[in-house]
Amino acid sequence: MIKNYSSLQTSGARLVMCAGLCGTLVALSPLTALAQRGATGPAAHADVEPINNLPNPYETQRDWGTLPDGRSWGSVSAVNVDVDGVHIWAGDRCGANSCAESDVDPIVKLDPNGTVVKAIGAGIFMWPHGMDVDSDGNVWVADAATVTAVGPSPTPSGRGHTVVKLSPDGEVLLTIGTSGVAGSPPTHLTQPNDVLVAPDGSIFVAEGHGAQFEDEAGPDSLSRVSKFAPDGTFIESWGSWGYEDGQFRAPHSLAMDSQGRLFVADRGNRRIQIFDQEGGHIATWYQFSRISGLFIDDNDMLYAIDSESDDNYNPGWRKGLRVGSARTGEVLYFVAEHVSERPSGMGGYGSMGEGVTVDAAGNVIGGEGGPVQGLTKFVPRLLP
Repeated sequence: MIKNYSSLQTSGARLVMCAGLCGTLVALSPLTALAQRGATGPAAHADVEPINNLPNPYETQRDWGTLPDGRSWGSVSAVNVDVDGVHIWAGDRCGANSCAESDVDPIVKLDPNGTVVKAIGAGIFMWPHGMDVDSDGNVWVADAATVTAVGPSPTPSGRGHTVVKLSPDGEVLLTIGTSGVAGSPPTHLTQPNDVLVAPDGSIFVAEGHGAQFEDEAGPDSLSRVSKFAPDGTFIESWGSWGYEDGQFRAPHSLAMDSQGRLFVADRGNRRIQIFDQEGGHIATWYQFSRISGLFIDDNDMLYAIDSESDDNYNPGWRKGLRVGSARTGEVLYFVAEHVSERPSGMGGYGSMGEGVTVDAAGNVIGGEGGPVQGLTKFVPRLLP
């Protein structure tokens, strides 16, 4: 079995290598547009066999965790394990899909039983979308602003388009971007999807949520990763809208492996791209599907959660959780989507979460952002 899943750049073409398939030369051009906007993808994707039928060693526990004061969960895509490896932080969108009109504390910390032990962040966020917890236990939240709040005009709520660093007790320690106003670094961000703090304190921000719905570049098309120093000073940005290696159509989630490589879930292009910390492209992987959330644990196990796949946006692939090796790219396990009355994403069958994290015991926590809301816990019952 071939275990190098990278797409290797050649002269004017791409050599794609994947498990069970021979390398095939494919021109660098998007697939023919399908029925819905944003349904195009890189040509290389068509030559990767869908991975839908691997062992599932997890027991699924739906509706894990309860909110204080009898609150009901809203959409959750921001979720991350605490620095202690035991507690879980989650960003509830205030019982709905937006906190624009709410002043409840949307950022909650849950103990291993799913009981909220702390709630912070009231009045700060519009659309908490991605999250990281640094080595000091501070909580970083990417507030993307809703998809409709894209332009440079202030959002109606005055919130969104920022990354906010909170102490564990909820004190605002740093804000990157200008609240409520889209734009470019060093002073602004546009729809930040996720934030990651590297071991040296460097801050990486993935920007551009709406780009996944574009089939060709327009004047406002944007997809990039921006890097900041630990104090928030802007260092550089890389990436643009497009289908080629180093380009993105909505970099939706970030993770880093033990080698310090930055993994970017390029959701609109149905792939992971891997970079060094200066933006140098290392590899492109298609075998983990159309990824909404990405997490890599201390053993370099990669957890990729897919909330959107259907016949338009990722033909042949099922929604679900795929678990594999960040070292080799091999996918080892697959957890299928939940049965639901209507699908998550834009169509297809069933629901699966958008955010994902893993505690020190190997329990996987999924943040649900569709018709199934709240949190789901996947308990490893059959792992060796």
